[in-house]
Amino acid sequence: MPDERVAAAIAHWAPRFVTNGVDMNDFQTVTGSVETWAEWLPAWRANGDMHAGLARAAEEAERWRTAGEAWNRAALSYHFGKFVWMLDMDRYRENTFLAVEALRNAHRHLDPGAERLEIPYEGIAMAANLRRPADIERPPVVLLLPGLDSTKEEFFAWENVFLSRGMATLSLDGPGQGETGLSSTIEPAYENAVTAALDLLESRDDLDLGRVGLAGVSLGGYYAPRAAAYEPRVKAAVGISGPFNFAECWETMPRPTRETVQHHVGAADEEEARAKAAELNLYDAAPRLDRPYLAITGRHDRLIPWEQTKRQADEAPRGEFVLYDDGNHVCNNLPYLYRPLTADWLREKLG
Repeated sequence: MPDERVAAAIAHWAPRFVTNGVDMNDFQTVTGSVETWAEWLPAWRANGDMHAGLARAAEEAERWRTAGEAWNRAALSYHFGKFVWMLDMDRYRENTFLAVEALRNAHRHLDPGAERLEIPYEGIAMAANLRRPADIERPPVVLLLPGLDSTKEEFFAWENVFLSRGMATLSLDGPGQGETGLSSTIEPAYENAVTAALDLLESRDDLDLGRVGLAGVSLGGYYAPRAAAYEPRVKAAVGISGPFNFAECWETMPRPTRETVQHHVGAADEEEARAKAAELNLYDAAPRLDRPYLAITGRHDRLIPWEQTKRQADEAPRGEFVLYDDGNHVCNNLPYLYRPLTADWLREKLG
């Protein structure tokens, strides 16, 4: 029988894995082999290595698309091996870099125009991936904002939804996230990260910085409205299953998530982590959010109660709210609903 943390990971995140590109057969095989939380990362690491091997074999045969798709599966396996796994930070770091490199290889074959950006931010560099739609000279750009445990390596399939509608995407590892999180902690004032990213993009002539949108998932559904409230270059934003006050969600978080919060806020213990989580709130920001804002969530969200996300829309002057009665956290069991809605709505608002 799986232990408490393995059981929680399986129960909460199966739809998320599959929606973002993990094969259901892989999910069942890997999680079926894991009984203790200590086995979680090694099992997913082995699955990633298997897909990396398939990618290299495809490259030797000059089957470039097959190689790219295998590299993306490898990146996801490496990422999900460590996403809430706080037992050995050296192995966590190693898996982070394996995921980054695997996705780079996927880009080489599937989207050679994809660019890695390193964005100066308070003495460090934030890592981001920029992708542009084909045959559009100056497209609008949507910044895709991860949450507590998601990263840009999770977003390849989500980016494609925007690209197919003529929008560029910048998937950002902000403070406390992904690669950037190896040298930083969570920043409640996430608008600072968005401002730094937009400052860098201003120097380009292949993006329309007059049409900037944000879309964030989970804790990124706090970052998006927070940044939109304070960064005037943002014209519209979407938050999916975001909290209004993150600390109020503490009791609904599974143990691995609470441990991940503690790590990413740089807290010494759970009590300090919960106190730092309380800094992630929209009490001041929501009334300032005077541009179009769409809050989406599912009634069966077991991580961020749906009422938290509704409050965002209620208190934002131009807020809209969509609740999917059958949806879970981030509505990843209904990707065919929330993803097209997010992209279509932003395309309409950005023009």
